[in-house]
Amino acid sequence: MSLTANINTDVNGNIIIQLKGLLDYEINSSFKREILSLLFSYPSSLVTLDFCGVDFVGSSGINMFVDNINAVNSQFTSRVRLINVKSEFIKIFRLYGLKNLESIIEISEHHRHRSLDSMTE
Repeated sequence: MSLTANINTDVNGNIIIQLKGLLDYEINSSFKREILSLLFSYPSSLVTLDFCGVDFVGSSGINMFVDNINAVNSQFTSRVRLINVKSEFIKIFRLYGLKNLESIIEISEHHRHRSLDSMTE
């Protein structure tokens, strides 16, 4: 199963991308281009990647994904955020050098204690 994305906007005009499936090497070729396109098209919007439906983060693509998020957030002053990220994915993002991890990942109260513990391990 590949990764699919459902794009919505909230009442403030911010963009929410609900991801479902597998995050691996194959999605990265178009990922950065699509995120940049959204940020240029909607310059005052935040882009939130909802990881609720992500089942697997493949090691083959994680480095490129992290590099893409770091590059986009560097260029657009941290306008890309991640939500509903499983604690095991947070550990992987930390290992691969996702910058400003604590400020770009929003943790729901349900997962807050477990995820924060994993962020400090």
